[in-house]
Amino acid sequence: MDLWCVHPIMHLSIKFEMTLHHKTLCIDLGLAEYKQSWDYQEQLCRQLQKAVLNGSYANACNYLLFVEHPHVYTLGKNGKPGNLLVNSKFLNKIGASFCMTNRGGDITYHGPGQIVVYPLFYLEAFRMGVRQYIENLEEAVIRMLNDYQIKAMLMPGAIGVWLDADTPAARKICAIGVRVSRGISMHGLALNVNTRLEYFNYIHPCGFVDKGVTSMEKELHSNLNIHEVKENLRGKLAKAFDLEFV
Repeated sequence: MDLWCVHPIMHLSIKFEMTLHHKTLCIDLGLAEYKQSWDYQEQLCRQLQKAVLNGSYANACNYLLFVEHPHVYTLGKNGKPGNLLVNSKFLNKIGASFCMTNRGGDITYHGPGQIVVYPLFYLEAFRMGVRQYIENLEEAVIRMLNDYQIKAMLMPGAIGVWLDADTPAARKICAIGVRVSRGISMHGLALNVNTRLEYFNYIHPCGFVDKGVTSMEKELHSNLNIHEVKENLRGKLAKAFDLEFV
């Protein structure tokens, strides 16, 4: 399946009533190592889980993390190592690292010029399951790309956002994958803005061997202001999930 990671929601067992809200703290981590950002996600996830368990969710908040990573390939726990097509010596040559993760799905690439978003949401408060959550992420990205006159769409049977999905020229512009841990979402989406696409040549992205990848820069033939794209996407996500930023 075309996922970074998808796990069923495991709801926390709550025996008391609590005030549900969409209060969300948006944090831009700038350029940060993948493992460092992953550890930070885990930390925030534990904090939010604890708040839900002890009945203090009303005083807590969800999180929306934005980040760019240095060149890195990540492989999910169910991924095939053979989908990384180069060895460690070559990775050193191109300045990339490799990281095994605890998510599901196969291999993907992150690097500078790519906007990565990690929402940490208590999905019960948003009244949605994993499928609806992913669909909201996809819709937010599609609406944002439409603002740049990029006609994006879904591909039947695949997760993420695509261009010309119903043609042999199908190519992915945004990968989406989530993990839900005790009701809290983790991981998220990776949108290619000014991404160096040659780095995808060294993997079978998400396990696909017959699908291409693209970026906003490639489609528009122009380097974009990534901060403006980020703000646009932030707004679309806020609307899709009815977020109340704090």
